[in-house]
Amino acid sequence: MTAAKADTTAAEPDPEALRERALASLTTARDRTTSLTTCVDEPELTAQHSPLMSPLVWDLAHIGNQEELWLLRAVGGREALRPEIDGLYDAFEHPRAERPSLPLLPPAEARHYVAEVRGRVLDVLESADLRGTGLTEAGFAFGMVAQHEQQHDETMLITHQLRTGPPVLTAPEPEPGPPFTGPAEVLVPGGPFTMGTSGEPWALDNERPAHPRQVAPFWIDTTPVTNAAYQAFIEDGGYDTERWWAPEGWAHIRRHGIGAPLFWRREGDRWLRRRFGITELVPPDEPVLHVCWYEADAYARWTGRRLPTEAEWEKAARHDPATGRSRRYPWGDADPAPEHANLGQRHLGPAPAGSYPAGESPLGVRQLIGDVWEWTASDFLPYPGFRAFPYKEYSEVFFGPEYKVLRGGSFAVDPVACRGTFRNWDYPIRRQIFSGFRTARSEAD
Repeated sequence: MTAAKADTTAAEPDPEALRERALASLTTARDRTTSLTTCVDEPELTAQHSPLMSPLVWDLAHIGNQEELWLLRAVGGREALRPEIDGLYDAFEHPRAERPSLPLLPPAEARHYVAEVRGRVLDVLESADLRGTGLTEAGFAFGMVAQHEQQHDETMLITHQLRTGPPVLTAPEPEPGPPFTGPAEVLVPGGPFTMGTSGEPWALDNERPAHPRQVAPFWIDTTPVTNAAYQAFIEDGGYDTERWWAPEGWAHIRRHGIGAPLFWRREGDRWLRRRFGITELVPPDEPVLHVCWYEADAYARWTGRRLPTEAEWEKAARHDPATGRSRRYPWGDADPAPEHANLGQRHLGPAPAGSYPAGESPLGVRQLIGDVWEWTASDFLPYPGFRAFPYKEYSEVFFGPEYKVLRGGSFAVDPVACRGTFRNWDYPIRRQIFSGFRTARSEAD
């Protein structure tokens, strides 16, 4: 048996290269934030388009406030610019449903604030000691803030999907490739592998530390479950058959009258969906989107399969049987490029299942990164040796059975906030997120 090899990803040693990477990541995030908040007028920015989401203007100022807290005050040692607004933009102090009633900064003032913070942050970046430890080691704090902004950009994109009215966002469709003709599932060999990371410079605390995991052999879908496959579940009475559902899931869909993925509706014998203000036919070959964990779990049971565990998902995505080591990404250690994955809001939806052959894993599993977040069977729990850094509220307060883990990222995720070790989590009832799934089965099944 080949032993799992330790995570050997090294921090970038050159401070100037780190500075350039931090600047590029911060700039890319800000450009995206700007595009998501200038395409609508002031009433749209201040409105709450769903009680599940904040007003866009709250996200905008929250991005600036977090940047001020961590980069100006914590790293730069600068005096607070707007200490009186810290409480307004504390995500733990005010639930989303309450935020429209707060005395939030109006759009023009919010834009001025985030611009002023960014200008001062660039001064801090020029002089920061990126060879230090803690927040400044390998530019961690700058990477953390860039990831935070991109995560809120994804949140704002979800708000755009929930809003009603004419479309305001545009992006090209994914380029069509040849139809996928590979096997439906791939066998992942059993044995140890290295899960998590201790060497990825900008990895967040819940991804750490690298540690050995033992996984029994299992089969996993080569691609995410498609709309056509999910429609077969619907047509077979999947939403009306209790035995496919976890008890909590059955109670949830009956209570809320759920009978299809969010944003779908039937018109005659056709299924339509609403996507960023446009109503269109549900494309059969795309990965299914906007399903909750309970829906994914029920579909998997209907097929006689199950959702993969988080460890199984990561082994399928990172383990290289030829070398015994865990890669940064399915395709290797290189940063994502357009041929590898559908990331960064280049498109406004997933590519057809089986796309991006250049991004497949050593075992031939495709689209493990990008397109749709993938639900796993696992609760969100700490790794052995976990240490909260730089604050407990990023991960530690969420650990437990209430949250299920999602892996892989979606078309709405920027590469800076997506890697083979990145962990996302949410309540099992959440459907507004860009979530899909793939199924698995044990080798003996």
